Amino acid sequence: MCASKENPAKCEMRGVIRFLWAKKLSTANIHRELCAVYGPNIMSEGVVRQWVRFFRDGRTKIHDESRSGRPSVVSADLIKEIDEKIRLFRNFTIIQFSEHLPNISQIVLYETVTGKLGYRKFCARWVPKMLTEIHKTSRMGAALKFLSRYHTGGEGFLYRIVTGDAKLG
Repeated sequence: MCASKENPAKCEMRGVIRFLWAKKLSTANIHRELCAVYGPNIMSEGVVRQWVRFFRDGRTKIHDESRSGRPSVVSADLIKEIDEKIRLFRNFTIIQFSEHLPNISQIVLYETVTGKLGYRKFCARWVPKMLTEIHKTSRMGAALKFLSRYHTGGEGFLYRIVTGDAKLG
């Protein structure tokens, strides 16, 4: 899918800069052309100047160069393993869990459990944020049961419901 005029890709912008630079336009004119087509906040004149300098120095690639950095330790297999362990032992803490996976930091484990898998701590147990089909079915059953009891019992049924926040006596 092509990027739109409102949200162009970085390499598209660099390609336009390279094209206009090859046509011998000045940096200021290149910036004016970019702003006229893509809007005033697309790129600063300093960034245009930097890319013109790169192309003048012999750079031909408009795509980002690969960068060195720490590779991600979280793979699909690891996420699956973490999910299986959570389903077996819901009462664990991240510190306890990191003892079983020493090559992964506690921060990465926490982000994987909460972000990628969507669990949260509730009553000292890890539970999914989203309801499973079983939970949805049981809630629907309870709601239908209350509705049918309301139809048979009327308003009196509602007065017999005890809630946890009501004061007694």
